Amino acid sequence: MVNDRQDLDLTLFSGPVGEPVEWRISAAPVAYPEAVAAMEARAAAIAAGQARELVWLLEHPPLYTSGTSGKPADLLEGRFPVFATGRGGQLTYHGPGQRVAYVMLDLKRRRPDVRAFVASLEEWIIRTLAVFNVRGERREDRIGVWVGRPDKGSGHEDKIAAIGVRLRRWVSFHGIAINVEPDLSHFEGIVPCGVADPRYGVTSLVDLGHPVTMVDVDIALRQAFEQVFGSVTTSQPEAAA
Repeated sequence: MVNDRQDLDLTLFSGPVGEPVEWRISAAPVAYPEAVAAMEARAAAIAAGQARELVWLLEHPPLYTSGTSGKPADLLEGRFPVFATGRGGQLTYHGPGQRVAYVMLDLKRRRPDVRAFVASLEEWIIRTLAVFNVRGERREDRIGVWVGRPDKGSGHEDKIAAIGVRLRRWVSFHGIAINVEPDLSHFEGIVPCGVADPRYGVTSLVDLGHPVTMVDVDIALRQAFEQVFGSVTTSQPEAAA
């Protein structure tokens, strides 16, 4: 069933006029603890009015993260380090070939509505995928963005992007992850996001037959972000806090 989040009015999530969001891309993989520390510091500075909002694009080395609803039983094989994290959701995988976008926005100034914010993140992903002629969809009981896989059988769907966010003083952090060309076998060490139904798997843009690069995806992400959340300004790569 298509999620009713698609009916939410997302027009109020644009940022204040004249205050573009900082847009940063890290070229080298970033260790997870380093990323979390940087996000927490930046979110605190945004809440205090000491820093502008930030979207930080990066890749992680192979690892698993467990959100606030994570279950130990969903870790099937300890292939990679596991990090407990304060974001919502359950177990997921991050690694090379996956574009992670950490989103630090001040919802108090935009719209203090968590449900609508998640729908806006979904919309951002859906518009990004549409650039590559991939139809991403919301689902009633499954957060994230999904694509139909009739080639695998009736009712089969694969997850192509995950969402997990946390708010502190109405400033968001953590964010989204889009599978561009990760090693999909790495997801086999967990029950991804607690979804065990064999009809629901994991896919990527390249797995779907779209040989896009990370640069292609970054360009599409930026264009779609500006449509949903407002203008951005590019910063120097690497540093995050």
